Amino acid sequence: MQRRNFIKAATLTVALAAAGLTSLSALAADTIKVGILHSLSGTMAISETALKETALMTIDEINKAGGVMGKKLEPVVVDPASNWPLFAEKARQLIAKDKVAVVFGCWTSVSRKSVLPVFKELNGLLFYPVQYEGEELEKNVFYTGAAPNQQAIPAVEYLMSKDGGAARRFVLLGTDYVYPRTTNKILRAFLHSKGVKDADIMEEYTPFGHSDYQTIIAKIKKFASEGKKTAVVSTINGDSNVPFYKELGNAGLKATDVPVVAFSVGEEELRGVDTKPLLGHLAAWNYFESIKNPTNAKFIKMYKDWAKKQKLPNADTVVTNDPMEATYIGIHMWKQAVEKAKSTDTDKVIAAMAGQTFKAPSGFTATMDPKNHHLHKPVFIGEIRPDGQFNVVWKTPGPVKAQPWSPFIPGNDKKKDEPDTK
Repeated sequence: MQRRNFIKAATLTVALAAAGLTSLSALAADTIKVGILHSLSGTMAISETALKETALMTIDEINKAGGVMGKKLEPVVVDPASNWPLFAEKARQLIAKDKVAVVFGCWTSVSRKSVLPVFKELNGLLFYPVQYEGEELEKNVFYTGAAPNQQAIPAVEYLMSKDGGAARRFVLLGTDYVYPRTTNKILRAFLHSKGVKDADIMEEYTPFGHSDYQTIIAKIKKFASEGKKTAVVSTINGDSNVPFYKELGNAGLKATDVPVVAFSVGEEELRGVDTKPLLGHLAAWNYFESIKNPTNAKFIKMYKDWAKKQKLPNADTVVTNDPMEATYIGIHMWKQAVEKAKSTDTDKVIAAMAGQTFKAPSGFTATMDPKNHHLHKPVFIGEIRPDGQFNVVWKTPGPVKAQPWSPFIPGNDKKKDEPDTK
């Protein structure tokens, strides 16, 4: 009986092949698995859930256009739950067990630092879509978010300019982990180079998930009352932004008095905040939804249609933001590199990524630097509007090349502007 069933199955497979069809097992082998590594629960879910949806939307778009090398992309979604060690476990699962060709994921630098040893050990490939502190250049990572010279430095330069309010005292306020602390180390050195003394710099950190900002806002008000024009540079991450901005409004700290520029607050985070008391406060990014051009209009419509089709929560009010654009660019560039390399092999794709370009929703052509694994990106500074969107008040004339190693950190001039591929 077993032999008869085997012969029947073999005959059916031959018949299907003759008819131009394939068996289920062949279909499974004819896909390319891609990993999505974002927190869908915990303190970072407020920011990362939208990146998971953007990745799925982009994969769907690519599949409808014929896939990659004629194969459909098969997403494998995991939830590391804002738990940094769990990111490493999930990364290992995706590469070693699920056999994904690439991973799109992480938000916080601590999650990226957690997974780096795994990607290096297993020679996996990570596309990281969020602004970060720099001071890193890894063979197995492509950084599609901003380095400090593509966000933090231009933002502080703007605050110090006449148009930005001519600030001379600064509050460096962040969540207590590597990205805010390293970014603020760079900013402190930059401010020193502009003649700002330590007495005119206040630095404060709060843990992930912090919710009581009353005391800190009171300290900021006191610091701002002591003389020169004061501005706040915020590297607060995750859902702590909601109580921070709420307390900012309660305390009556207006942008005309003490402007706040944020590096981790965009359209998605402002969905949960009453923005009326926050008018005029700032954010620095490489993309805003409010930018007008046909490519962005298409991107926005695609995501809004996706949200409705997937019946996402509050689908009628979904927004796009910078890390979503960076996710979208990264997936398309990876696709282009695979097709150029004619392979999903990590080393071949890395080589093919050099110099890749993609027409970005920002209105500029994003270019992957031929050496340093970072995008050349424009910089925008926007003011918060009543509808939770941003009016662009300043922008660079064109894309800016990333400096992974900040010139304001001693010794960085001796570091290579390309990863070690040994």
